[in-house]
Amino acid sequence: MKKPLPDELMFLEHHNAIQKTTDAKLKDKVIVITGATSGVGYEALKRIAHNPVRIFIVARNLHKAQAVKSELHHLPATIEFIIADFSSLHEVRRAAVEIRSQTRKIDILINCAGLHSTKRILTQDGHELVFAVNHLASFLFTHLLLESLKASSPSKILNINSEGHRFNGLDITDLDWQKRHYTGLRGYGASKTAQLLCTWELHDQLAGTGVTINAMHPGDVKTNIGQNNGPLYRLFSKLVIQRILKNPEISGNAIYYLIADPSMEGVSGQYFNLTHPTKPAKHALNRDLGKTVYQLSKDLCEL
Repeated sequence: MKKPLPDELMFLEHHNAIQKTTDAKLKDKVIVITGATSGVGYEALKRIAHNPVRIFIVARNLHKAQAVKSELHHLPATIEFIIADFSSLHEVRRAAVEIRSQTRKIDILINCAGLHSTKRILTQDGHELVFAVNHLASFLFTHLLLESLKASSPSKILNINSEGHRFNGLDITDLDWQKRHYTGLRGYGASKTAQLLCTWELHDQLAGTGVTINAMHPGDVKTNIGQNNGPLYRLFSKLVIQRILKNPEISGNAIYYLIADPSMEGVSGQYFNLTHPTKPAKHALNRDLGKTVYQLSKDLCEL
């Protein structure tokens, strides 16, 4: 008889598991999704757009946003876009203000914008780029939209995280990697670890509000993440990494399940590998560290 894997290694089994699906429909919902012009976010957008809902996509590239809206115009959803570069906290704030000026309610928020960098780059705000985009931007954006989510309860927040959080790299005394040698995997891991730690803290704070928050790994699928890096990385990605990855449609279906299936009503504070509940790495479950990271994130975002 095959010996079951320890809880912290079940993500390896979930990688190839049959995923849950749903035929549930969304109607008259207002949905905000970042990073929806390519990859995982785009697949989620396509799946959601088959419903009569209002969708706000937040994108960095105007032409890509226009192209996506045009491509999906025949579907029942109404799609609007906000242009903002999430490496800038000022633009994150502006995007939130624009959305709040156009709708009083938000039923579902999907934080999907993210990137991977092989080099240490600082944003105009002075933060390490990957940490800024993958964690601080979604942290700030979520907090700025919380009142709209609470007003629409029951409502949902879904953070698109990653099994890359297992690389860790989070050091609260050196968030911008001024003292350490930066590597892409550890920088990415730090950002995703911080996001998970703050997900648990926000889950506790939202208790009784009717707003749920969960995080998920969208699967090992083909996306454009990392294409901002140099030619050697892009060549390696094309010849090696991309060949072993799966169709990103898997991710879109999984995201849709987590936001639409009736079984997810009231589920909060969970981490999923696609549609399967999974135990994160031990360092991402450190609640004392989480409280510190949460307060640091508030301070960095001037909340």
